[in-house]
Amino acid sequence: MAAPPTRLHAPAVRAWAEASLAALGEERAAIDSLNVFPVPDGDTGTNMFLTVESACAAVDEAFDDAEAGGRRARTADVAAAMARGALLGARGNSGVILAQIVRGVAGVLSEVPDGDALAPGIVARALRAASDEAYAAVSRPVEGTILSVARAAADAAEQSVQAGEDLVAMIESAVGSAHAALALTTDQLPVLRDAGVVDAGGQGLVVVYDALLDVVTGVRRRRPRPAARPKLPAPHAVHGAPVSAVGDPSYEVMYLVSASADGVVRLRGTLESLGDSLMVTGDEDLWNVHVHVHDAGAAIEAGLRVGALERIRVTYLPEATPAPSRTGRGLVVVTHGPGTADLVTEIGAVAVPARPRRRPSTAELLEGARRAGSAEVVMLPSDSDSLAVAEAAAEQARAEGLRVSVIPARSIVQSLAALAVHDPAARFDDAVVAMTRAAGATRYGAVTIASKDALTMAGPCRVGDVLGLADGDIIEIGAHVDDVAGAVADRLLAGGGELLTLVSGADMGLTRAEALAESLQRRHPGVDVVSIDGGQPLWPVIVGVE
Repeated sequence: MAAPPTRLHAPAVRAWAEASLAALGEERAAIDSLNVFPVPDGDTGTNMFLTVESACAAVDEAFDDAEAGGRRARTADVAAAMARGALLGARGNSGVILAQIVRGVAGVLSEVPDGDALAPGIVARALRAASDEAYAAVSRPVEGTILSVARAAADAAEQSVQAGEDLVAMIESAVGSAHAALALTTDQLPVLRDAGVVDAGGQGLVVVYDALLDVVTGVRRRRPRPAARPKLPAPHAVHGAPVSAVGDPSYEVMYLVSASADGVVRLRGTLESLGDSLMVTGDEDLWNVHVHVHDAGAAIEAGLRVGALERIRVTYLPEATPAPSRTGRGLVVVTHGPGTADLVTEIGAVAVPARPRRRPSTAELLEGARRAGSAEVVMLPSDSDSLAVAEAAAEQARAEGLRVSVIPARSIVQSLAALAVHDPAARFDDAVVAMTRAAGATRYGAVTIASKDALTMAGPCRVGDVLGLADGDIIEIGAHVDDVAGAVADRLLAGGGELLTLVSGADMGLTRAEALAESLQRRHPGVDVVSIDGGQPLWPVIVGVE
């Protein structure tokens, strides 16, 4: 991880948002498995991940806007963008509450001048605002949920500040109390006790607060994953009653409404009479509405009476909506340059381009799965950062009735190796196994340019140095791309190999790429060398060995 922040600035806010997204990506499926309250729809982890993903995208845009204007991003702007992004992307009960928690934190951070010391009092105020906003969002707050976890963290933070503890000790105390409150949720709600699990939303918030501690200390901690609940014989709802029982709401309705504060008060009253799990969050001009109802149309009409609606989503709670009739198998591949995008398209796969320094979003990968037009879909994320996003997109696609599997390809060369062995006539499971083996058997490396001074596994590097990576670790530092690429290829081939693939970047040029391939062919005459014009930015050469 990067050096821990000691002062409040925009990159520190971004670091927490990104760390939270990465952690939720790792724990998403485990959190989903805990989901029994308020309805057992198994999507709490996914909803929280998507909410934070939207917040991160808004943060990225704030940094882009600042760079385009020739200035540094300001903490207030980035914090406001994070809150707005979470509001716009909030999904489900847990996502809406998490968006309010983000809003509370952002409100406090926005008031602190850039460069001020990251004092314990600032974080304590932020955690208190997060708790207050979360409780205010829920029409009928229930203890033993994410609300209890948020309040416990805030209480502990304030007590720590009063005791004069430093920043790290204060956050450790807040996070420890959040974990303790989470453990108590099992006995606070009958439905959690019956299932033998903690609250899924509370677990998700603990993951986010753990990420805060990691960023502040600069140490990535490995924590035990939550125990998944055993498969229940039948779905349970708020008090153990089957979801399909008479009287239980059948639809989750969500939308954004542009309305006045008075209009929102009227809307709350109407929606409270229509259903439950009501949450209305937002600010003076835009509000996020979430409710479980019998009559989805009535809930939407209530919103239309007070303002303009957008992003309307209606989900049938007892079961997923089946996908339209489809056949065949589609392949969805993340690509990082026009050359590889054209190549995978020619093979018959759907290319999902990633922008420089940005992974594709869950929505983009989900749209790729839809564009495949097949009943079965295999996703190839092509880099480590996109793996969690692909898993989240796959979960969404499965809810639409598709059969989806994600191959853990961490480089485009692993994706290409998997595509090479795909047999459209094979059974889905057999094809996935074969593609996974091909990707896993492909060692990968790359060459890039250092953007900052740093201490690496290969020694210190300075801005402008050429870095060679193998399987994600920096192994070579040099002055020339061709020399470092050769060193990376030599290292990968030291473990054996029959095929060497070179994917050249946008700045490499065809002549240099061909010269590099010829040089490596002479040095390794028993190896087949394939050169691909990938056209990717930032990475002059990507190397694969099979």
